[in-house]
Amino acid sequence: MSTIESRLAALGLALPGPLLMPAGVKLPFQFVHVRGTRVFVSGHGPQNLDGSLAAPLGKVGRELTPEQGYQVARVVALSVLGSLKRALGELDRVAQWNRVFGMVNSAPGFNRQPAVINGFSDLILEVFGAQVGAHARSAVGMAELPFDIPVEVEAELDLVG
Repeated sequence: MSTIESRLAALGLALPGPLLMPAGVKLPFQFVHVRGTRVFVSGHGPQNLDGSLAAPLGKVGRELTPEQGYQVARVVALSVLGSLKRALGELDRVAQWNRVFGMVNSAPGFNRQPAVINGFSDLILEVFGAQVGAHARSAVGMAELPFDIPVEVEAELDLVG
């Protein structure tokens, strides 16, 4: 078992399977695109272990509290890690998290997006450590997100050369 997978197991965390798309939905792009040692991760939402979209759904600041949004962002981090594991084979191949772009499905007037996306950042730092997990980040509010998910995150990373 890799170091990263050992850390996930020690935290009692499991990675979800591939995304199960709702009927009639087709996504004509890769969830993880590798170019040399650079990795681009498409936007991910929260998933259950079977790959289906995870509840709760809705807007943070209306259907969800900021604390619930934080927990959803942690689940999104697991979704991203699941895709990375499938694409890379080993999560220990990650040399550096460079950039995270977090989007929060926000109710009008909600402005605590950074506190929500901290759920993603905190999990990445817990699993990868302060050196590899350190990243630049944006956390923005959106009027809508696909399938009414509360959080979507995309990222850019470097692999061990």
